[in-house]
Amino acid sequence: MNVRSICLAILYDGDATGYEIRKLSVEGEYSYFVDASYGAIYPALARLEQEEFVTSRVEQQDGKPAKKIYSITKTGRATFIQSLFEKLGEDEYRSEFLLFLRFASELPQSLVEQRLNERLAQIDSDLADFDRMKREHNHPGDAWVIDFGRTCMQAARHYIEAHGAELIALARPDRDDAAAAE
Repeated sequence: MNVRSICLAILYDGDATGYEIRKLSVEGEYSYFVDASYGAIYPALARLEQEEFVTSRVEQQDGKPAKKIYSITKTGRATFIQSLFEKLGEDEYRSEFLLFLRFASELPQSLVEQRLNERLAQIDSDLADFDRMKREHNHPGDAWVIDFGRTCMQAARHYIEAHGAELIALARPDRDDAAAAE
């Protein structure tokens, strides 16, 4: 899958501006699927329009610049569904949090504990977002995908709660920081 596919997926559900597509694919619900940078979305939309997989129209707005709204064509719908038949790539997982935790033994215990608590709070926020998404979406596959994501996040939360103390114990006692600074 690529940026073109994520643009088509978003438009499959309904018309959208480039800004809305960018927002959904970078920080919204579609950000969980494919890495789509800001700089890649608009060129992808331009190519999709050239290939007649999408069309666009310009709508004037009172007191604001005109906006360009994209729609998927019948050919675009077929192309998107056909792309789902292609072999899937491996899932990618990158985490600054895990890099931080890898070096927990070099850090003060209070900082490690703080980062674990921050992650728990972020997970709780993400779980609330999943609940909101589940209420707002009605595509047949949405509930399954959202429940899968919730299950992964709940497992991460459970692991942190069950094993966080082990990681904190690996970290340096806070008093070592004060002694090292002298």
